Amino acid sequence: MSRFPLYLTKEKEDELRQIALAIVAKGKGILAADESTGTIGKRLDKIQVENTEPNRRAYRQLLFTSGKSMSEAISGVILFHETLYQSADDGTPFVKILKDNGIIPGIKVDKGTVDLAGTLDESTTQGLDGLADRCAEYKKQGCGFAKWRCVLKIGAHTPSYLAMLENANVLARYAMICQQNGLVPIVEPEVLPDGDHDLETAQKVTEQVLSFVYKALSDHHIFLEGTLLKPNMVTPGQSCTKKYTPEQIAVATVTALRRTVPAAVPGITFLSGGQSEEEATINLNAINQVSGVKPWALSFSFGRALQASVLKSWKGQADNVKAAQEEFLKRAKVNGLACQGLYHGGPASAAGGESLFVKDHKY
Repeated sequence: MSRFPLYLTKEKEDELRQIALAIVAKGKGILAADESTGTIGKRLDKIQVENTEPNRRAYRQLLFTSGKSMSEAISGVILFHETLYQSADDGTPFVKILKDNGIIPGIKVDKGTVDLAGTLDESTTQGLDGLADRCAEYKKQGCGFAKWRCVLKIGAHTPSYLAMLENANVLARYAMICQQNGLVPIVEPEVLPDGDHDLETAQKVTEQVLSFVYKALSDHHIFLEGTLLKPNMVTPGQSCTKKYTPEQIAVATVTALRRTVPAAVPGITFLSGGQSEEEATINLNAINQVSGVKPWALSFSFGRALQASVLKSWKGQADNVKAAQEEFLKRAKVNGLACQGLYHGGPASAAGGESLFVKDHKY
């Protein structure tokens, strides 16, 4: 018996690899529509729409029925459990609508953050119990990938060694369970933008966090070619008084990734992290324009930065659906250009320049 037995068959490895590569195909990225019931409620509240199942379904229907052109820039959609089982007005399941348009459905599988005892207000993420059964069910329902978010904070004494180690191991356990059930795991260790730290600090902490993550993935024998990384861009803290250019942010981000992320990883799908829609697009574009070796696709997995203008245009009114869909397609298109380094500015969006920062953000 081999000292290093393979826990995946070659066929399963090939399937995972193909799904991962399809998600980070040239000019394409992910729509993160996996907000929990509580989080989507906060978004709906801002446009004075009641947080009910019919309203949540109507909003997700708006996004998923934007038209065939959606698939020109969107390769995958992360769903919340409730949304996975919902259907459009005509009875067509959302999953079928997405797949018929060449878009891969994905699913959020974590159960949210909980306090990590013995630390300074740090957290870990729960949801490993029963995860294998849930993944098997989600695969049966048509999902091709999953997402799990861990959160780390920058402070005078954080992130601690314990927080980095614990969250890295949780992400590795999640990744193994996903792969065994045929789902590509999107690994999301988010370093929050809360604080007044400078860009240099953000870069060093991001490097530390990613180093812990990839050590844990290696220890757990994760098939890296069948994974994707969803990190924060390296940005200064929201309260930092020093201003940095997109080019400086891009160099710091790519440098951190070069130092920590193996070339075997097919792609990196950045979260927007409370940046405005336009900021997220400009910074993604700058990241792709950084010279030198970048062995992974550098794409997006945006929630707020793809939806803020959509919500502002929709306002819960059926008459506004078309205009809201146009806003969504507009943001999808410019981010599709940005992940090729081809964005040169575009038409104004309803919420393009508005800050989307939420303190201690929870999904």
